[in-house]
Amino acid sequence: MRKFTVWSWSVIFAVLSAATLAQAAESAGIPSGTVITKQNWEQYKAFMPEGMQVLFKGGSHWTFPADFRMVVGPTHSYPLPQAYIKNTEKYSNDVKIRTLADGGLTLDGYVAGVPFPNPENPQKGWKILADLWYSYVPYLICGFQDFWLVDRFGNVSYEQGLQVYRRLSHISDIGQPITDPLAQGIEYSEYLELVLPEQSRYLANLTLYYDDPSKPEDTFLFIPALRRSLRLSTSARCSPIVGTDYAQDDARNGDFNGGLTKFQAQWLRDQGVLVLTTPDSENWNSLTNIYRPVFFASPKVGKWEVRDQYVIDARRIPALANGYCYGKKIMYVDKETFLGSWTDIYDTGMRLWKSGPVENLAHEVPLEGKQMAGNNIIITMYDQQNAHLTFSMLKPGHNQQCGNYQGVDYSDVHRYSSVTGLSQIMR
Repeated sequence: MRKFTVWSWSVIFAVLSAATLAQAAESAGIPSGTVITKQNWEQYKAFMPEGMQVLFKGGSHWTFPADFRMVVGPTHSYPLPQAYIKNTEKYSNDVKIRTLADGGLTLDGYVAGVPFPNPENPQKGWKILADLWYSYVPYLICGFQDFWLVDRFGNVSYEQGLQVYRRLSHISDIGQPITDPLAQGIEYSEYLELVLPEQSRYLANLTLYYDDPSKPEDTFLFIPALRRSLRLSTSARCSPIVGTDYAQDDARNGDFNGGLTKFQAQWLRDQGVLVLTTPDSENWNSLTNIYRPVFFASPKVGKWEVRDQYVIDARRIPALANGYCYGKKIMYVDKETFLGSWTDIYDTGMRLWKSGPVENLAHEVPLEGKQMAGNNIIITMYDQQNAHLTFSMLKPGHNQQCGNYQGVDYSDVHRYSSVTGLSQIMR
């Protein structure tokens, strides 16, 4: 039986073809070549998250313009890296769920790969959340991320930040150990330093997630005026990141960055959802390809496709829900890659507050082939209640490329993945 399981998962990950997925999309009712507009969108709303339907419907602050067009193309397949697949086959059968004293859940026996390659009841929703949390990303991502912040009056401000994200444990990349020798108990680090505008330069945000998922993450903010860093309270997960509409709990694949043990999740359904994964040109990252003022990708970027998604409802566990900003997140998780593609966020009264589309655009990752993972992204966070939005694009380097990215070594763990590195920012 074990041999059959290993073989079957190899087939699922490696053999699933773009033609098969495209055929599934056709049978789902959206033929390739279909153009979705403000006039006909209701025919296709079964393939849309609630937040996308709100953008089409109108009546809210953020809505698609009258000339909006979404062109549907064939569905693509992006097999996960071989090391990630092998680690899934080798270790997933040993992963167990354990209940903590506060009612949260944690993992025992997780090493690398997909924790639950075939999530089923019991606790199916939380298993999908764990698969999202440990979804494949290159072990090192570096680049300059552009942000456009828009207020209710249409005023636009611009920021640019240096992003260095690093996986230090549970690595599944060719030529890398599963645990970095310099990890020191850290699973993942997120470093973001503003470089523009000049008056905000050097402001930096560093978050460290630990290999033990039950240990609270640490977030540090470097304040240039003070020439030192401050440690944020663990209760400050709703604070904005460098002035954007993204909270600390949002800024990770699929707009979920809250930690596994603090959340419960319920599987709602499987659904075919419109997703943008394949840019039509290398020059997709330009504002000339974006619908204004809603800052949404136009057909110049690429064609949308119907992809099979898990839909889950994630909420803070009851013991930690009091005082938390969000009531729930409805998240759409790609079945092939376990990446998030859209998140609708609700306030504590369960009214739609924010919507966050995540376009993971496929690109070549060194040694790993064409992947959707790796923050090659177009993302937006629509705050419908406060009439704000944050739009961002990033075209980063990965893994070995970061050792000399635009002449700088961003592979330095001490500089970009530790608190001591913050003290070097203004030297």
